[in-house]
Amino acid sequence: MIDPDVVVLSRMQFALTALYHFLFVPLTLGLSWMLVIMESVYVMTGREIWKRITQYWGVLFGINFAMGVATGITMEFQFGTNWAYYSHYVGDIFGVPLALEGIMAFFLESTFIGLFFFGWDRLSRVAHLVVTFLVALGGSLSAVWILIANAWMQSPVGAEFNPETLRMEVTDFTAVVFNPVAQSKFVHTVSAGYVVGAMFVLSISAWYLLRGRNIEFAKRSMTVAASFGLASALSVVVLGDESGYTMTEHQKMKLAAIEAMWETEPAPAPFTLFGWPDLEQRTTHYAVRIPWVMGLIGTRSIDQVMPGIDTLVEHAEQRIRNGLTAWTALQRLRETPGDEEALATFRAHEDDLGYALLLKRSLQDPTTASEADIVAAADSTVPNVPVLFWSFRIMVACGFWFIALFGWAFWLSARRQLERPIFLRFALWSLPLPWLAAELGWIVAEYGRQPWAIEGVLPTALGVSSVSVGQVGTSLAGFAIFYTLLAVVDAVLMVKYVRKGPDGLGMWPPKDPEPVPDQSTLEANPVH
Repeated sequence: MIDPDVVVLSRMQFALTALYHFLFVPLTLGLSWMLVIMESVYVMTGREIWKRITQYWGVLFGINFAMGVATGITMEFQFGTNWAYYSHYVGDIFGVPLALEGIMAFFLESTFIGLFFFGWDRLSRVAHLVVTFLVALGGSLSAVWILIANAWMQSPVGAEFNPETLRMEVTDFTAVVFNPVAQSKFVHTVSAGYVVGAMFVLSISAWYLLRGRNIEFAKRSMTVAASFGLASALSVVVLGDESGYTMTEHQKMKLAAIEAMWETEPAPAPFTLFGWPDLEQRTTHYAVRIPWVMGLIGTRSIDQVMPGIDTLVEHAEQRIRNGLTAWTALQRLRETPGDEEALATFRAHEDDLGYALLLKRSLQDPTTASEADIVAAADSTVPNVPVLFWSFRIMVACGFWFIALFGWAFWLSARRQLERPIFLRFALWSLPLPWLAAELGWIVAEYGRQPWAIEGVLPTALGVSSVSVGQVGTSLAGFAIFYTLLAVVDAVLMVKYVRKGPDGLGMWPPKDPEPVPDQSTLEANPVH
């Protein structure tokens, strides 16, 4: 029998390591491409100031990159230590993107990161720009393969269950790679990372301007951050709409939980702007709804119905019953491998086998399930509605604030009025918000998938290793301490080098100060 405490602790450990890791990944994604932009300006203009700007933000990028590597490697090890049955059950599909991520992305980044730091005086300007581009490309490729693997967990396409090996196996790798969920997740996630990078540069530059330090350095950095951040923030909102649409196709329960939509609404469904979800009474108190919006986002139509939580639970009950038919046929196949009738029965109901496996969390033999067991298993397909409801709305509120702030920064940059104190304070205070939004996005995506490790295929509770509560508890405590220390080290190093600034590191002012261009030159060439 499955020990529920082992499941809870294993989930907590993976969540802890993933949330810590995701503190560093978005900044790596965003800052790497900003370095490409800054160095491109240096290559095009030949101005020393842009080289210094690239070098300084590169120092902060390097600190963050090292922490991302240190926290990311252990996550993959957990599939073998804490999620052994998960690895056995779906390793043929899930392991390939992870392997490609290491071969195509991690090695690329790791190879060229050294050239980025030590090649300034050994490579030509164009060659060094190519190195910077390859470092950024490596980060994006890493995100591609990781999100392909994660998207398969949300929408398992291109694979089927093999009744002989009792495992999921690849049938169409092209379908796995070009999974529509992977496409929407990738563009949405990397755009969120770009926002993190842009806000980091904007906020630190604002801090310098508030203190009257590195003024020309900070103003140029803010100009890049303003335009890059505005484009990225707008992309996050637009591409978030695409994520909502794919969720309607593949994860109806998650979307209903995010909306706290207990009953099926007439098409097009309204969007709940505010409310208080009540799990016990299965209703949302004080709901403030905007007509049509949810239906348009989720279905892109005015006549397609979006099912509510209660309707989806009833649907899950039926799928559990169908899954029991598949389970019974599978047992017959194990006893008599050549039983064609059993194989035909299994194939007719194999899509619902995972729902029958929900019963194994409390029963050794699912066929012994009572009506109450089936109802309880169906009800367990509802994730934590209040957590998803509020996480999503706080994340969206942050997204609209980013658009407003970067739009403000872009307008001030165009008018050469970036030194307004009220704007600088808002920019500085907004520094932690992109990380908050990114972490909440992870919670919505991963916590919203529960109780599934693989949506509709493998319940999370069945994926754990055969380990004891003490073993998982010890490793969880160890990771919590170690990762917290890493986060503290990262914060101390970041604060140290931000306080030093480019002037404290000898990067500013440039050794050969350039003449300040006159006003006509500035107007003709805003990049100055």
